[in-house]
Amino acid sequence: MFDALADKLDDAWKKLRGQNKISKANIQDTLKEVHRALLAADVNLQVVKAFIADVEEKALGEGVITGVNPGQQFIKIVYDELVTVMGESNVALAQADKPPTVILMAGLQGTGKTTATAKLALYLRKQERSCLMVGTDIYRPAAIDQLLTLGKQIDVPVFEMGTDADPVEIARQGVAKAKELGVDTVIIDTAGRLQVDEEMMGELARIKETVQPDDTLLVVDAMTGQEAANLTYTFHEQIGITGAILTKLDGDSRGGAALSVRQVSGQPIKFVGVGEKVEALEPFYPDRLASRILNMGDILTLVEKAQEELDLADVEKMQSKIMEAKFDFNDFVKQMRLLKNMGSLGGVLKLIPGMGKISGADLAKGENQLKRTESMINSMTKDEKANPELLSQSPSRRRRVAKGSGFMEKDVTKLVTDFTKMRSMMQNMGRGMPGMGGGMPGMGMPGMGGGMPGMPGMGMPGMGDYQGEARRKKPKKKKKGFGSL
Repeated sequence: MFDALADKLDDAWKKLRGQNKISKANIQDTLKEVHRALLAADVNLQVVKAFIADVEEKALGEGVITGVNPGQQFIKIVYDELVTVMGESNVALAQADKPPTVILMAGLQGTGKTTATAKLALYLRKQERSCLMVGTDIYRPAAIDQLLTLGKQIDVPVFEMGTDADPVEIARQGVAKAKELGVDTVIIDTAGRLQVDEEMMGELARIKETVQPDDTLLVVDAMTGQEAANLTYTFHEQIGITGAILTKLDGDSRGGAALSVRQVSGQPIKFVGVGEKVEALEPFYPDRLASRILNMGDILTLVEKAQEELDLADVEKMQSKIMEAKFDFNDFVKQMRLLKNMGSLGGVLKLIPGMGKISGADLAKGENQLKRTESMINSMTKDEKANPELLSQSPSRRRRVAKGSGFMEKDVTKLVTDFTKMRSMMQNMGRGMPGMGGGMPGMGMPGMGGGMPGMPGMGMPGMGDYQGEARRKKPKKKKKGFGSL
């Protein structure tokens, strides 16, 4: 979502190249570029003006730190200001001294409020907090049915009284039921409307007065741009909210909502929706998002995603296999699927510093190569998957695998050769990086075919040097095998 903003900011830094010091004269063009970039990203105009003024004030006269050029210093200043604008730190959900904690979900129709309710319930369940969802939206067709379906999907109970009951009474009895069941947290899904109207606000106010929520969260659609910030402000003025959940942050919106909500409304973004899947909800960390915007990656989120998919026993078993060079094609397929579970290849790579600029075409090639690799592995016998040496030693086996997967024998040969090299490199890196298993624990896939220097544990054999397509076209620099780390 922030690709366009990141690219424009990258262009802005270039204007400070060759300068010895940040000064009023040489900073003006850069500030203008930053100003344009933020407006193009649909950031609220008043927020942009205040942001530029603060950056200029902090940047002017900054002495050059040894080893850090003015461009790098300026990026640090912009980073700090982005974090300040978005709220400086994550604001956690409220938790009542005496259960249950009551969370009231509000928002306009079409913002993904019911789905966000289920996403939040699943997030809390992963935090070992028991939940009950309450369906009070009696107006939208099948809204309660949707909540019931989502509840079954994530194994969280739903309290509902049909579409003929009063929403206020449903909410009251839902909280009472949560107390009866000894549930830790009750999440109340309320009705949305096509616009902010008195009827909706009145009903929401009555529900809030009845259940006395510990957190009142407004679900806003990032696609609405800076209007999301104005909407948050309006709800806070009329109802009194304690935070926002920003949905569709993975969509085509330009990012203005994420940069405007806190400043305009005064209320923090607590969570962001980053996909359609019910697992796709993340706590909002301003510093991490600022890093992504400035193409610095987000290693903490990457590690958290990996940890969600990993089992400690599997990690230790995998590390042992790596150290003993017993990593086989079964392990490799397992790692590939783990990576898929973490999200799209592009989404994962953007969390890695320096990898945010990989083009869509290159990513498509990488995704396609992974599919080719998995197809070839699926055409192997159990013995061949467990003992890659069988393929190394037998051309007839490689020909059979090639025929079964629809590829050429040379493709299978290259996969086996790359895999053998990878296994050797993983063993060496595992010895050199105690506790890391050659990179991120359990990821077990070094290099990205030459595309991910410095990030052992993420690459995959069979991806080839997909970033280096142009290099393969240069006769004198043609590369063979797995590629460099």
